[in-house]
Amino acid sequence: MSSTKITVRNDGPLRIEGAVELVDMEGKPYGLGGRDAFALCRCGHSANKPFCDGAHKNAGFQDKQQARDLPPPLPKA
Repeated sequence: MSSTKITVRNDGPLRIEGAVELVDMEGKPYGLGGRDAFALCRCGHSANKPFCDGAHKNAGFQDKQQARDLPPPLPKA
């Protein structure tokens, strides 16, 4: 069984490793060129969104993260 790992990088992107399909809002897949790892922009400054191009460094993007538990979902009405 293959698994996917998503790492929230401090002051940087989301790093995706493993088998995953990335699609747009219409369900059309992005061509990942055979990659099994890539990074998604969190700062909003990439010229290649949704992918990270390193622009967070020049933009001064800062966001430190630590894992935490989410509260349980609200009951459905």
